[in-house]
Order: sequence, then C-alpha cells, then structure tokens
Amino acid sequence: QVQLVESGGGLVQAGGSLRLSCAASGRTFSSYAMGWFRQAPGKEREFVAAITWPGNRRYYADSVQGRFTISSDNAKNTVYLQMNSLKPEDTAVYYCAVSRTILTMTQELRGDYWGQGTQVTVSS
Repeated sequence: QVQLVESGGGLVQAGGSLRLSCAASGRTFSSYAMGWFRQAPGKEREFVAAITWPGNRRYYADSVQGRFTISSDNAKNTVYLQMNSLKPEDTAVYYCAVSRTILTMTQELRGDYWGQGTQVTVSS
C-alpha cells in the first residue's frame, strides 16, 4: 500500500510560478515512475511530467517542456514539480501518481496509486 500526499497548489497570475510537492510513504516498488497528471473540468486526463527510479529519467508533456521541471529528494521520498511561466491553460487539478512503469503513465495515462489532487489556477 502506497500513500501519496501532495501540496503546493494555489492561485497565481500568468507568468508566475508554483512548486508542487508529493510525498510517498509505504512504497514497496523496487522500480517505479512518479509524477503528475492534470485534469480540468470537462477535459480528459493529461500527462504532465514524471521521473523514474532508479534511472532518474525525466519525462515531460510537450505543453510544459521548458517551463516545468520535475525533481526528487529520495531521502524524503518526495517529488517536486517546479512550474514556471504559468499559463491560463495550465489551470487544472494536479494529481500525483505512482506507477510501476513509465509507459503506463505516458501512454496509458494510468497510475497505480494516486494523491488527493491539488488545484492550480492561473489567471490572465
């Protein structure tokens, strides 16, 4: 059983920044991918970014590449998503997720465990 607790969402003006955090506990996977999806009202789930363990490979959606940076603090079992140059179209609920493989996240848009979600709102 894996539990994910995420935080860091909020309201920010276009061009501003936010940093999301996702702390994991009870993880038993020897290898995994961890990152974020997002979903806006009436829209389908969208992959945002992920990082793998133990390879520490980073993956980004085209829409956020160059603006968002995912990183990890393995000692704290925590992954961070630094979001810069935010745009109104980034507005969504952001869900932290863990999956056994990166392909499950990027291609199937699925996670094995999910956080509770945190709202990110970007105003014009």
